[in-house]
Amino acid sequence: MNAPTGGRNHWWVSLVGKDTSYAHVRRIEKKRDGSELTDEEIDFFISGYVSGEIPDYQASALAMAIFYEGMTPRETAKLTMAMAESGDMMDLSAIPGIKVDKHSTGGVGDKTTLVVAPIVASLGVKVAKMSGRGLGHTGGTLDKLESIPGLSVEISEPDFFKQVDEIGVAVAGQTGNLVPADKKLYALRDVTATVDSVPLIASSIMSKKIASGSNCILLDVKCGSGAFMKTVDSAVELAQAMVSIGEHVGRTTAALITGMDRPLGKNIGNALEVAEAVATLRGEGPEDLTAVCVELAANMLNLAGKGSVEECRDLARGQIANGEGLKKLAEMVEAQGGDAAVIRDTSKFDAAPFRREVLAEESGYMSAMNAERVGIASVALGAGREKKGDLIDMAAGIILERKTGDYVEKGEVLATLLTSDEKRLDDGERIFREALSFGPEQPSLEPLFFARVSRDGVEKLG
Repeated sequence: MNAPTGGRNHWWVSLVGKDTSYAHVRRIEKKRDGSELTDEEIDFFISGYVSGEIPDYQASALAMAIFYEGMTPRETAKLTMAMAESGDMMDLSAIPGIKVDKHSTGGVGDKTTLVVAPIVASLGVKVAKMSGRGLGHTGGTLDKLESIPGLSVEISEPDFFKQVDEIGVAVAGQTGNLVPADKKLYALRDVTATVDSVPLIASSIMSKKIASGSNCILLDVKCGSGAFMKTVDSAVELAQAMVSIGEHVGRTTAALITGMDRPLGKNIGNALEVAEAVATLRGEGPEDLTAVCVELAANMLNLAGKGSVEECRDLARGQIANGEGLKKLAEMVEAQGGDAAVIRDTSKFDAAPFRREVLAEESGYMSAMNAERVGIASVALGAGREKKGDLIDMAAGIILERKTGDYVEKGEVLATLLTSDEKRLDDGERIFREALSFGPEQPSLEPLFFARVSRDGVEKLG
């Protein structure tokens, strides 16, 4: 078919129907060809997409152009702020003192918020945290909290402010109008193969953190088989982008690169992870989980001006030893309507009616435990969602008895699977076994900490 007469511009205008839509075509072309978008062009895109003036197919085209051509630090920071300002912006200035927030890029067995937030709050630093739900193989903090009978993560803004002010910590779900641009754009990226873009990932995460209003932001960027970022280099790249955004918009920001080649701790599943968080606050938690929580808490306290990182490690350890961290968690649970009796005695959690021990089929060293497959096994047992809207079995999950590096004898218990639906056990066991590898020699373990990223650069750790 021949194009209509009147030149190239006339043809495009007739195709898209609106001058504004054509203007966006020019912006797509500009980014496609590797040029930098202006602040005004980025604002136009976000406001136009949220309002519906820019259709999905044009937003998809721009996302793909960004996927291939990237964005400069200035572009990424501007995109982040435009997304943050697309909805409500929380103003925490009425709450005295420095407010600090934490974000994890997600992993298997990552219950660190339940340990770290109370520790930091118990030392007088306010923690105002908007959290998310789990999807796929990674668990969500809100789901873990909702395993506590009666606890609500749906808190009105006035009540959220009051709780942070009086108790020092609140962990809640996002308000309906917090960063609507991200909700809409992420849904589009999810179905257009543009999720794996560092500028788009960074702006998605940081827009929510900035809109949440805290002065300081600590990022826990996971890397390894159970994380979104599989390599240290890719994790550092993402961390640098997010730290750059935070500092660019006036938020004191740092990131830790932490390992997720194996699950964190022993318990995977919602009520199981709350119980392990409580054990950690009692000083009885697994060594790896305790170490990561202390380091995260220390860095949050450092950002808030409580001392050097080393001094803040001592402070965090002290709040575990004296029980103040656990006391603060119980206060938060009660403030959000939860039954703190299960915090004082975690045996009060409802137990899964069906369990199965997974036994070693051979002797040798566990040479690898693919964290992603372990997470998928927990989902198969009912502990997570395969798609948005799925119901979660709060009692389901996995208790790991052995992890990478351990020597096991044939017939020894490797893990215990728990579920409320007996039919799920076979799939859960099959997927779990797929995650394991064995060999005659003890493997070297990946470190828990790889690097710290701040405005001063990248500091290697471990």
